[in-house]
Amino acid sequence: MFTVEIWVGRSLVRHHVFFAIELATRRVEILGTVPEPSGTWMEQVARNATDGFSGFLSGKRYLVTDRDSRFTKEFRFILKAAGAEAVRTPPRSPNLNAYAERFVRSIKEECLGKMIFFSEGQLRRAAGHYVEHYHVERNHQGIENRLIEPRAEANREGKIVRDSRLGGLLNHYRSAA
Repeated sequence: MFTVEIWVGRSLVRHHVFFAIELATRRVEILGTVPEPSGTWMEQVARNATDGFSGFLSGKRYLVTDRDSRFTKEFRFILKAAGAEAVRTPPRSPNLNAYAERFVRSIKEECLGKMIFFSEGQLRRAAGHYVEHYHVERNHQGIENRLIEPRAEANREGKIVRDSRLGGLLNHYRSAA
């Protein structure tokens, strides 16, 4: 989970963005955003994430979490009932989950840190575009500079075109078909 500030009226409201990352493939799913996550909200996120049809954690065995009190016993129970175990990192080890830390740094530095948000909808839209860019257009050094979800290989010769997202904040260059 990481936080992003949203400008509401005359003040900033901190929103929490809850995400999960699959370590083997580096696929990321934004599971939800909320100004102040409650136990009830976290339980609903756990139910959505472990849904047998479209849940990101469906079929996964473990979810690595920190020791935040928001990961309640009920949250862990819902995961366990779906066949996933919540594994808590040891105390005082903020850098133990390096893949998640790297994703948070990437999304904040490459996208969210360069924008001013005025609504939660804008935050969700920007995070969704970044995750799509992260999966389809961004090379990853940790997996041999490959794309997570490569598109069909285009012709290597010809004109180079630029695809952009979020008004040119995120760019991707490819050969024209």
